[in-house]
Amino acid sequence: MPFRVDRLNSSLKLADKALFSAHAAIACQLKLNSWSKLNNWRRICMVLFQKPHHLESFGMSKTTPDYLQSQLAIDKLDSNLVMMRSTGTLPFSLFVTAVEQAPVAISITDKKANILYINDAFTDVTGYQAAEILGKNESSLSDKSTPRQVYYDLWHTISRKQVWHGQLVNRRKLGQRYLADLTIAPMLDENGAISHYIGMHRDVTQAHQAEQLVNNQKQLIESVINASPVAMVVLDREHHIILDNQMYKMLISELGHAEPALFFIDALQQDMGDLWATVDGQPRGFANREVRVEGIGQRGTRWFACSGNWFSENDACADSFFANQSKEFLLLTVNDITLQRRQQENLHLQTLRTLLAEEEHLRSIRETLLGAMHQIRQPLNQIHAAIQIMTQRNDSQNQALKDLLNQVQLMGEDTLATLQRCVPEIPETAVMPVNLNQLLHEVMLLNSQKFLANGIVVDWLPNPVLPSILGSENKLRMLFKQLIDNALNAMNRAGSHERMIKIITAVDREWVLVTISDSGPGIPASQRNKVFEPFFTTQQNVGGVQAGMGLVMVREIVNQHQGMIEIDPDYGTGCSFNISFPITSCKTSKTDE
Repeated sequence: MPFRVDRLNSSLKLADKALFSAHAAIACQLKLNSWSKLNNWRRICMVLFQKPHHLESFGMSKTTPDYLQSQLAIDKLDSNLVMMRSTGTLPFSLFVTAVEQAPVAISITDKKANILYINDAFTDVTGYQAAEILGKNESSLSDKSTPRQVYYDLWHTISRKQVWHGQLVNRRKLGQRYLADLTIAPMLDENGAISHYIGMHRDVTQAHQAEQLVNNQKQLIESVINASPVAMVVLDREHHIILDNQMYKMLISELGHAEPALFFIDALQQDMGDLWATVDGQPRGFANREVRVEGIGQRGTRWFACSGNWFSENDACADSFFANQSKEFLLLTVNDITLQRRQQENLHLQTLRTLLAEEEHLRSIRETLLGAMHQIRQPLNQIHAAIQIMTQRNDSQNQALKDLLNQVQLMGEDTLATLQRCVPEIPETAVMPVNLNQLLHEVMLLNSQKFLANGIVVDWLPNPVLPSILGSENKLRMLFKQLIDNALNAMNRAGSHERMIKIITAVDREWVLVTISDSGPGIPASQRNKVFEPFFTTQQNVGGVQAGMGLVMVREIVNQHQGMIEIDPDYGTGCSFNISFPITSCKTSKTDE
């Protein structure tokens, strides 16, 4: 009596073992009902050798409804029972159960892709029961939306005895489309010829949808970031660039730095000082920290507003699956505010011109009054000395003269007191972080008309990024203006053919250095210490009152900012002033205020 197909269907599971245990001799054991009148159990054994996927040993037929022959060569299998027991291999029923319960849809076909076997997972994925799909072609699952080229590649691969893996769009029994992740492997007979194909596939529709959603969101984020008018860059803790946008890439060519982010971080660390350590790693980070960059090609001075926020991302490596490790990243945004700052600078310069004109007028009155007081003080000192001599000699004969001198002295003191009350005070300004590059740039713009009128060439060599110092903008502006005015006047007096003023800024450890040089006649070595004394001047044959208080004021302002000033003794033609100011961090400045 022939075997029933539903009873022997489990025997076909053995073919699936070919995908998992190739090139290994495995002995298996199967218990089947004999389906004879005695209804007793017979033990059927078989041995799979180097090619354990020969379905012909099961007598498969591609034309009969049973798809199996009714004979299994039981006697031959029984002869191998002793060998299987001696080797201690797993029972064949375990492999059958494993294949039957595998969560992957498995099917076995003949060489023409007619389905000979399916497992339970195949039914779960496609909706087809075994009786509905056995004997039909695998193409009954195909959907027309899959390109022909995919099927061509599939058959071209497996016909060459190679494994094909890819994705197809299939249809379920009820017509719904799903994306199948499919692997097909050829099964060879003892002669090495293809006898059958085994296929395994999974429904990856939801995984594909999730992946597409992630990709779509990634593209959306990238599009938004690239469309942003602000340069954005993400860096890790080692300052490696992880992500950037198009505006950031433009900065690479404009600023001439391989990685502008490192340039800006270095500038921010210098400018913020100790404050950088307090915001480092904090979610809020910092916002709108202005960085001024000098002398960038033909575009001149540039201004950028920098903001930074730190965020954490879970580590994706296997080691952190249970440890829940995370990495910190810095999102740095760099906004080019050059246009706005130039507009503000133009308005600021107009205001400065008015303020400086008033300050210069006040300073002129102040110096004139101080000079007059100095001129009055000299004869008063002589009168006082004469009175002291007459008193010591007890000269009674010249008592009338002594009384007259006393009256003159008192009147002179009253006059000095009156003049002192008339001397205008220079108003104090707020102390704040000051960028000397910006301040010098403003002074040069304010003097641009003078430079053009006198044929002065200005060689401006600023440090690209200069840390701020703590000081008074107005006083520092007056300091640099005085030095530039002195240089201009010196070259005009000497009639110098080469008319050049060189202004250099630099950083030396904890100091900001400023050098202002000219090509004038210079200051003799014997007078270099005297020029900082009150009312001393190097000008000769100048009519009127010459106060000579310019460099006195310069030195006083430098001292107020804990700085130093000196005349370079080794400078060649002309004169060079070296001024240095200490760098004060933002944290310190806030404490001092």
